[in-house]
Amino acid sequence: MKAYHFNAPGPYYTNSFLLISEKGTGVIIDGAADLRLYQEKLREEKAHLAAVLQTHGHNDHIYTIEALHSQLGAKIYMAKADAEQFGIKPDEYLADGEKLQFDELTFTVIATPGHTPGSVCLRCGDLLFTGDTLFCGDIGRTDLAGGSYTQIQQSLKKLCQQVQDDPQVLPGHEMFSTMEAERRHNPYLR
Repeated sequence: MKAYHFNAPGPYYTNSFLLISEKGTGVIIDGAADLRLYQEKLREEKAHLAAVLQTHGHNDHIYTIEALHSQLGAKIYMAKADAEQFGIKPDEYLADGEKLQFDELTFTVIATPGHTPGSVCLRCGDLLFTGDTLFCGDIGRTDLAGGSYTQIQQSLKKLCQQVQDDPQVLPGHEMFSTMEAERRHNPYLR
């Protein structure tokens, strides 16, 4: 597996990730960066894009999904609650506990509502894509439409119970971390 990080344009500079399997299958986590960045990397790696997995449906995370779908043929995956709230029509809904397989890449869906009703985290090997649920030293906002501080607290407990090892935490914004560092230093996980 190869993993690449891209930033979306400002003002939010959303983190977006492209994973490419050994056989050349690409999967994007949060289709937010400029379409050309993805196209260049896929061309360079001689890979094709199979899927875009969305951690949630806020505009700064879905910036490119329509183009990724229409121009590159990628299937869009998102939790039903966010698809309904934000008026998005994914090809497939993400469900809690579901495993998605793309060659050797296996993604486990962990529903983590709170930032949005359909927020999810995605685990792939030693990588944990947390969207806007968990940041380095912080958590996502809960004051926007559909947000709930009570729900995000429950989701963080669930995340800690299900992820007891130390994967790299790749959030939707700003710096990366590890699960162990977050357990030790993030006040919301104590």
